[in-house]
Amino acid sequence: MKIAVTYDNGMVFQHFGHTEQFKIYDVADGAVTSTEVIGTDGSGHEALASFLKDRSVDVLICGGIGGGAEAALTEAGIKMCAGAAGSADEAVAAYLRGELVNTGVNCDHHDEEHACGGHEDGEVCGGCAGGCHGCHGMPMIEGKNVGKTCRTHYRGTFNDGTQFDSSYDRGEPLEFICGVGMMIPGFDAAVAVMDVGETRQIHLMPEEAYGESDPNAVFTVETAQLPGSEDLPVGTMVYLQSVYGDQVPARVVAADGKTVTFDTNHEMAGKELNFTIELTDVRDA
Repeated sequence: MKIAVTYDNGMVFQHFGHTEQFKIYDVADGAVTSTEVIGTDGSGHEALASFLKDRSVDVLICGGIGGGAEAALTEAGIKMCAGAAGSADEAVAAYLRGELVNTGVNCDHHDEEHACGGHEDGEVCGGCAGGCHGCHGMPMIEGKNVGKTCRTHYRGTFNDGTQFDSSYDRGEPLEFICGVGMMIPGFDAAVAVMDVGETRQIHLMPEEAYGESDPNAVFTVETAQLPGSEDLPVGTMVYLQSVYGDQVPARVVAADGKTVTFDTNHEMAGKELNFTIELTDVRDA
């Protein structure tokens, strides 16, 4: 299998149609055996799918991507995993572990303006920790940084002060395109108006973060219909396959040997969150 990642200086480049490089990973038996960085020769949206097909690529991992590019990839027989961010190598490792979930189309590009696209029920945006995944019902984001690639350090805590995530601990700022739905709405809105070097503290209600918990995302299946599920303990995180072939993270919330109940709500759903955000860099996407 060959995996291609939109690539820029070790990171997942956030515009599929403008990527100048791909990093190609040869994979055998679930492990990377070799890599190669190749230039795209100035190819645009329409040509990139053929460019990848000619190099026998099976899977594309990228950040932002539009509907036209998705259609071209599908026609070329290439599986897409959009919504990734951060280290390209780590994104591939997460994909091979089954932990990188496809957002589907997440950008609509028109004269450098961007808006979040739709997601199928059950899908979540994948990629970064601490602040991403939640563009359902996202309000229009305004600010000088919208549509630009932003790099931020951040620390996230619950109201009791418990830290749940920190880019400082990983030693690498988070990179994303502001205002396209790659981040939770409140985080996006804060970064949209910040200056480089500024640090800001924000408090987000659930509707500004991962939303309220959706009771329709909790469902029960008979263990006979899901081989191997009869021994799953409560609290276990598993990955279920959607009708679209994507892997959806789910938490076991009840089990009695005959049935098992899964919750596919994001683990942060319904929670108030606090972030300290430091904007370290902004550049045109």
